[in-house]
Amino acid sequence: MGPRFLPTGFNRAATMAAAAACTAGAVVLTLSSARAAVMGAPKALPYAEAVNRTHTAAEAVLEGAGAETCLRGKLTNALLGLSSSCEASGERNPLCQLADKAAVITPMSLAFMRDTATRVLALIDAPAAGSPQGAKPQP
Repeated sequence: MGPRFLPTGFNRAATMAAAAACTAGAVVLTLSSARAAVMGAPKALPYAEAVNRTHTAAEAVLEGAGAETCLRGKLTNALLGLSSSCEASGERNPLCQLADKAAVITPMSLAFMRDTATRVLALIDAPAAGSPQGAKPQP
């Protein structure tokens, strides 16, 4: 089987590589490792932990806590992890739907990142977010 080519402008791998350089200890998923996760790579994070990581990434974006490329990678990785956790746990709530849609937008503009972060936080903090008990971030 020959190589598969991605559409022009698809720069997720570069974004994630930049995130790795900016965030020590972060797990970076490339397109190939995301495919591998479906085929038996490490299990998805528990849903509550994925929500916590996404909350942290969204706050970092809104606070401007880092370079734009680092924030882009952090948010992308968090959304991909949340999407994976939603899939693994069978969650179909609005937060999971947002993660599924936003994680595939490339490249993410700063305005899109801020809008997504705002929506993520609103969904996480909403009392009827459809999240299981304990999914809200711990202080």
